[in-house]
Amino acid sequence: MSEALDTVATVRRFNRFYTRAIGVLERGYLGGPYTLAENRVMYEIAHGEMVTPSAVAAALDVDAGYLSRMLSKLERDGMIERRRSDVDGRSVTLRLTARGHEFFASLNARTIDRVGELIGGLSAPDKARLAGALDTAQTLLQPQPDKAPIVLRSHQTGDMGWVTERHGVFYGTVYGWAPKIEAVTARICADFLDNFDPELERCWIAERGGERVGSVFLVKDSEPGVARLRLLMVEAAARGEKLGRRLVDECVSFAREKGNREIVLWTHEVLTAARGIYKAVGFELTETWVHDDFGKPEVSETWRLKL
Repeated sequence: MSEALDTVATVRRFNRFYTRAIGVLERGYLGGPYTLAENRVMYEIAHGEMVTPSAVAAALDVDAGYLSRMLSKLERDGMIERRRSDVDGRSVTLRLTARGHEFFASLNARTIDRVGELIGGLSAPDKARLAGALDTAQTLLQPQPDKAPIVLRSHQTGDMGWVTERHGVFYGTVYGWAPKIEAVTARICADFLDNFDPELERCWIAERGGERVGSVFLVKDSEPGVARLRLLMVEAAARGEKLGRRLVDECVSFAREKGNREIVLWTHEVLTAARGIYKAVGFELTETWVHDDFGKPEVSETWRLKL
């Protein structure tokens, strides 16, 4: 319950910050004569073909009566016009007038400028981290259809390329580790394929509806009787479903089955979600050091689990 309340408080705090930062609370959005809702109506009309009032209402999830009042105002101001559909004479379509197009182009430019000012002081890596975080937030918060179950399978042709690409994109975007992390991941994957021992090693690929959403590897370490967990990855679309824990549990069960006495892994202090999983499973932090192999100083860690 406390975690849920903390999350609610964090989301509400961000909402208060962001609505103020982008001008939502201004009487006229970005100093113009229209509210944010009215501007969104024009956005939907500008970016669609044969747009109907019902389509706009569905896209914005607004009451039909409220939308009708906004459309009437925009029509009186000469921003939009209604036309009978060429396909169905009973249906009305909406389009921007020449004046509406001119206004919308100006609004779009001002919106870009406002966001540019908001992120202008960020470094390139921080801008990439922000974009990744916002993509993750949208994925987690948007309504989800009934999801197909996630299945785990052994690696197949093409999986190593996917693992390398996803590690490069995610860690490069969120933590600014590109391109070094992609090179490191590619070497790990190549070594796995070149030296794969099916009796003692395994790669699990998590799939939902044929789409890859996660991975983890368990390989032989240089020390006999020790297995090494590598390349744990869960895509944003599958987070919150305990997939990371499930993948780690598979590694632990397999290592025990094969008679290993210990599992070791390498991670980083900033990877708090993964570290939380390792700690919950029973891994213990045994070593830390600082390196700049990814282009900037990071705290690396060794964790071990006695089996």
